[in-house]
Amino acid sequence: MSADVSTKFSTGHIGLNVRDLARSKRFYQDVFGFDLAGESNAEGRTFAFLAQNSAVVLTLWQQSEGSFAANKAGLHHLAFQVDSIEHVKEAERRLRQLGIAIHYDGVTAHAEGADSGGVYFDDPDGIRLEICTPTGASRSPAPKTGAPACGFF
Repeated sequence: MSADVSTKFSTGHIGLNVRDLARSKRFYQDVFGFDLAGESNAEGRTFAFLAQNSAVVLTLWQQSEGSFAANKAGLHHLAFQVDSIEHVKEAERRLRQLGIAIHYDGVTAHAEGADSGGVYFDDPDGIRLEICTPTGASRSPAPKTGAPACGFF
């Protein structure tokens, strides 16, 4: 049975496998300001629910041994959208204060001539992340020609 084409879908929450729950929980709370909505430290069932405005946004599951593999099928990157370029720049400042390496050395347009853009970085397990906005980045350089900034790091 296929979905009714009139059905509107939106992302509910994202689940990520991590190596060290405490480290990842701290990272996502520091960078995004997420609240801890619940967690388990039971043997073999270590996880955390992170929320914003009482809604779970991200679940972290401690069940990985290796780092994120960009050359394997699966997640390419995870983008979080904010309302304005000012919020992207605020996130960039926070990332720098936390000592987190930023791809392309700062805010970039998604592509040549695009008004949308963001900042790109990795979480502690190497998962590619983006904080972006739909408008206001046209004055920022596009790091690549002929491909979106989020496509090839």
